[in-house]
Order: sequence, then structure tokens, then C-alpha cells
Amino acid sequence: MAHETAVYTHGHHESVLRSHRWRTAANSAAYLLDQLRPDHRVLDIGCGPGTITADLAALVPQGSVTGLDAAAGVLEQARATAAERGVANVGFTTGDVHALDFPDDSFDVVHAHQTLQHVGDPVGALRQMRRVCVPGGVVAVRDADYGGMFWYPQTPGMDVWLDLYRRVAQANGGVPDAGRRLHAWAREAGFDDVTVTTSTWSFSTPEERAWWSELWADRTVASSYAAVAVDGGLTTEDGLDEIAEAWRAWGREADGWFTVVHGEILCRA
Repeated sequence: MAHETAVYTHGHHESVLRSHRWRTAANSAAYLLDQLRPDHRVLDIGCGPGTITADLAALVPQGSVTGLDAAAGVLEQARATAAERGVANVGFTTGDVHALDFPDDSFDVVHAHQTLQHVGDPVGALRQMRRVCVPGGVVAVRDADYGGMFWYPQTPGMDVWLDLYRRVAQANGGVPDAGRRLHAWAREAGFDDVTVTTSTWSFSTPEERAWWSELWADRTVASSYAAVAVDGGLTTEDGLDEIAEAWRAWGREADGWFTVVHGEILCRA
């Protein structure tokens, strides 16, 4: 039985997957890469369309990678990603991070990217990740922190976006400032050997601004986030349209710059 009480705020609209497909092990899991060995068994939790998962599989050619996601539909894309890249040592399955359906000590590395901010019990999830990791193995987690996002210039409407996003995520049971909490959650979950780092995504070139602003504009009005925001009485459709236009206005700024700050933890099991 699933124990998750949170709802995935973004859903799997094309505008969301546009962002997820851009993610690689290099731009989203660099803090983990020097921990990997060719024969490692890796569990990738919240794998989405599988771009990071396939990268990890290529880095453990004598090992294996299991990608896990709560949404069965997105795993079709993950399998297609692996097939297109010719990666054979990877498999995908559905599951609940609060109740992982694997025996104790099943994996050398357990990884989750942008996942704990969306679950109902992050500490319980980390305890499950620790349970299925071999003694001496690594539990690796990276999450954005919406309170640590900043941009230039201060285009009107962007502060409205951030305030609304935080309220929608919290209404869904999520924690939008998860990045800063990872260390505390890991300690509460029983880890006493934790390495904490941070890293960023930054978008500043014309191409980067256009891509980032358009996917957020589309996500604002068309993803499941939009439905939750309106149905929950947190804004109106007109309000969402204004936020989408604020994103596009920021994207047109020649001096525009947006940074996403992430917290990262490497926990020795």
C-alpha cells in the first residue's frame, strides 16, 4: 500500500517533460559521479523519462540500473530513451519510495533527483533508500530550493509566480524549499556520514532564456499545476495567463539571468 500523501505538483505535461528530458548525469548528478564504479547496482528513484537513468547505466557498464517512478506512463518514454541509446543494463518499474519493493541491501547506490520535494514523508523515504542500500553504499539526493531561486531583471509578475508556486506545492503536500532541508532529513533518517554540497542551473543566453521561459509559461497554464492552482482557489485562469506572460517578458530581456540553487547530499549507508 502506498504511503505517499503528496501530489506531484508538475504532472507529466509536455512542458514538464521538456525540462526533464534536458537533464543529464553531468548537469544534474555531477556530485555523485566519482562515487560510481563499473560494477555498481544503482536504483534511480523518480526517474521520469530516463535521461539521467540512461547516463548512469552507461557509467556502470558491468553493473545495472533500475529506474523507478510512481507514474507508469512516463516509463514508456524512459524505456524508449534507453533503447535509443543502446543501453542494455537498465530496467524500469513503478513503485512508491515510501515502501520500496526491494530486499534489504539490494543496491550499491540509491539516487533521487528532484524527488523528495514532492513526497509526503521525505524522512521515511530516506529510511527506505537506506534500507535497500548495501552497508557502505551511497544514498545520493539532489533537490532544488525554490526559496533559493533568483533572477534578473525583476520583471513584474515573476514574484507572483514564485509565491503562487510555493503555495500550490505546499497545498499538494510538497516542500518547495527541500534543498536546504536535505541534511536535516538525512540525519533524522539515521545517516551520520553525510556530505553536503550545492550546485546550480543557470540560464542566461538567448537560447537558454527562450527555452526556460517558454516551458514555464506553458507549464503555468497547461500542466496539472494549473488545475491545482485554479481548482484550489489559489488563483484564476486570468492570473495564470498574467504569470505566463511575465515569464515570456523575462525571457525577452537581453540581460536576463535565472539561477536554480540545489542542495545535494551523499550519505554513506
